[in-house]
Amino acid sequence: MQVSVKRLALYPLGVTRSGQIRGALLSPVPRLLSPSTRTLFSETGVWEKDYLKETRRRVEEWWHPRIMAQWQKDAQAEVRKKKFYVLSMFPYPSGQLHMGHVRVYTISDTIGHFQRMRGHQVLNPMGWDAFGLPAENAAIERGLDPEEWTKHNIQSMREQLDNLGLCFNWDREVTTCLPDYYKWTQFLFIKLFEAGLAYRKEAVVNWDPVDQTVLADEQVDENGRSWRSGALVEQKLLTQWFIKTTNYAKPLLDALADLPEWYGVKAMQANWIGQCTGCYFDFKLKVNGEETGETLSAYSSSPETVFGEAYLAILPSHRLLHGTSSVRSALEKAFQPGRDSLTEVTARNLFTGREVPLVISHKEAFDGYLDTVIGELLVCEWVSQSPRNNSKEFSGLTREQAFESITQKAREQKVGGHLTSSKLRDWLISRQRYWGTPIPVVHCGSCGPVAVPEEELPVTLPKLPSLTGKGASPLEAAHDWVNCTCPRCKGPARRETDTMDTFVDSAWYYLRYTDSHNPDRPFERHLADHWLPVDVYIGGKEHAVMHLYYARFLCHFCKDQGLVAHREPFWKLLVQGLIKGQTFKLADSGQYLKREAIDFTGTRGRVEVTWEKMSKSKHNGLDPQEVVQQYGVDTVRLYILYAAPPEQDILWNVKTDALPGVLRWQSRLWQLVTKLRGARQPVDVPCPSLLKNKELAETKKIWENKNHAIQEVTSHLTEDFLFNAAISRLMGLTNTLSSATDRVVQHSVEFEEALAALVMMTAPMAPHLASELWAGCPLLQHGGDVLQQFWPNVDPEYLNVPDFVELSVLINNKACGTVTVPLEVSKDSERMQQLILESPLGKQLIGERGIKRAILSPRTALINFLIDE
Repeated sequence: MQVSVKRLALYPLGVTRSGQIRGALLSPVPRLLSPSTRTLFSETGVWEKDYLKETRRRVEEWWHPRIMAQWQKDAQAEVRKKKFYVLSMFPYPSGQLHMGHVRVYTISDTIGHFQRMRGHQVLNPMGWDAFGLPAENAAIERGLDPEEWTKHNIQSMREQLDNLGLCFNWDREVTTCLPDYYKWTQFLFIKLFEAGLAYRKEAVVNWDPVDQTVLADEQVDENGRSWRSGALVEQKLLTQWFIKTTNYAKPLLDALADLPEWYGVKAMQANWIGQCTGCYFDFKLKVNGEETGETLSAYSSSPETVFGEAYLAILPSHRLLHGTSSVRSALEKAFQPGRDSLTEVTARNLFTGREVPLVISHKEAFDGYLDTVIGELLVCEWVSQSPRNNSKEFSGLTREQAFESITQKAREQKVGGHLTSSKLRDWLISRQRYWGTPIPVVHCGSCGPVAVPEEELPVTLPKLPSLTGKGASPLEAAHDWVNCTCPRCKGPARRETDTMDTFVDSAWYYLRYTDSHNPDRPFERHLADHWLPVDVYIGGKEHAVMHLYYARFLCHFCKDQGLVAHREPFWKLLVQGLIKGQTFKLADSGQYLKREAIDFTGTRGRVEVTWEKMSKSKHNGLDPQEVVQQYGVDTVRLYILYAAPPEQDILWNVKTDALPGVLRWQSRLWQLVTKLRGARQPVDVPCPSLLKNKELAETKKIWENKNHAIQEVTSHLTEDFLFNAAISRLMGLTNTLSSATDRVVQHSVEFEEALAALVMMTAPMAPHLASELWAGCPLLQHGGDVLQQFWPNVDPEYLNVPDFVELSVLINNKACGTVTVPLEVSKDSERMQQLILESPLGKQLIGERGIKRAILSPRTALINFLIDE
């Protein structure tokens, strides 16, 4: 049986660079030189010489449950620490992880471990974006209940995530298809409805003939095809639910200025919103002098001139010409193909009170996006009141003053005035499918649309005997569920049978994570205020417009409702690129081929070789579990972090330098610990006084390299998230330590401290390997395993030492030597002359000789003295 030998900390008395006595200020700390009881190999006491595949497998199997258990224990502990909320976009539960999942969750896991080592209370939650068409379509194909299909997939994917050693706060888990979640999605919808921001109207919409549902404009590509099914989209006139996101366009645009740069995403958000220089005003329509009850919103690019409105113009494609109301008849009567048509329909501006005619215009579009605009033939004069254009209390104002006053009063009267762009549209959320959050509204013949009372939430989905995916919403078939009582008048009513787009579910999930099990409200405000804003939000760039815009909108709305203190939900955004695989397809047909089915000797010119997003249909996908089984969890993590900066795509190729490079680096880390263990026998105490000048210079280099690495790696993990650069820097420190001589390894405290820092900085990225290195190394064994340690800090002496530069000194154009000068004054010619003249070199070679001129090079560290001979 091997006995562990303890001794005092490896800090013998000596003088530090700052002049303090090393060791005198430190308490004796027990040290363990033999294998710790925490090491995998404690049973045998044998430290394997090399880090081979089998060793890697055993290390990861040993540490995997221990690391995850410790994370959960720390996450549930009641501690008063500064918070750090790292959030990765939650996945759709398809049943199988892909390499894109592995990339995003490796990044969030790394940041989570790093921030916890820095002393933060970390929230790194996980959940499931579980509603939507894929589950419904899969259920239809297999004759299953989509709920059963979804729950099975969630269980499968959770096991896969666990197998990858990803440390999530599983006690915060949310699943959007469960009633305890979508109850609060419905609650937020009702709040929007009560605020006048959720409304229902007829609209010409995008219809996917394959998936049998409406699509938002954002879900149709530039070729007019559905984003999911690929079908050519059709146009239909349907009554749909919208959320008036345009009311928040200007606040959402302005708030971007207060956020840090988001790798180009801020510009994408700003472009999506557009220049918010105009607004909508509401009009009541009349036919033959009688109001029809219909309200029409029309855009004005110059709200300050609204009192000069002369007509309302719509396009022939406008919904009014395709509906069933009396307005349609009047418009069809006046319509003349190819010509602008003045109609008998008039519109009363609810803000100005003016009544203007409705015109059908044949312009292809107004500003390229609009279908209803206010026509202004008369110009208001703001300096002196125009008798022709009485602008009421706004007369006599400058245009800028009128702009502010008119839009503000229109907002107060709730008849428009919200600044928005001409190209932004309200959010279409209706979907004619079953597997989604039911819209909590009933339709009453007497009362119209009525919100379901909050105490009756959730409105749960009924069980259906079968799903076909064709025709009207499947919920129409659930007669017992559809037919209900009006909450207001208690008369007969029908439930809304459209469900919500899944983007509504994901627009607020980051809030639910802060209080995921609350049965009484979506979240407690003090908990949301504690955790928000999300410190780092990580996900694919493909979600940088729609999802991010909707999530920001919902948070702005919640702030106005008094539900949260923060208007913006996310502080830093980290977008990651794709992991692409090599594809092979026939040039003539576009058919994708398996690599093993290609005879490369006879297919030149016939097979196109490209890199594309991984997909089973393209035969270029990878099963993460197979990759992990072959290379190990830590190797896959390091490859993903090292192969490219997060925002760039990774071209998966195991023959490149990235994978062999991280494999070699793990082995070199193992060798460093092996080297230290061999140099320090259990009874050995290092004695720095035995080191000679050359060896002391070597220890100084190690000390400087360690501090430089801590500075750079910390910066990369907090500021720019260049994990590849951080790993490169750690590889550099590894090289420095690997080249250390045996006597430096045996007697240098600097070597030991640098190795400790190296292992600690490796831990967030390769936690299993680092845990074993820490446990098996003769380092300070206090405070738990490596992930329990505090992140290393730069030594104060290093921070206080100014940067210096070696300045070459020339006399009359001849090199005479160098002088070390502070970098901060190296470009000051007068200071340089003074420092050099006071240096031993200057005193010896220049002395009292007359200086004609001193030339300090602006490009290189060189100064040339021209002196008398």
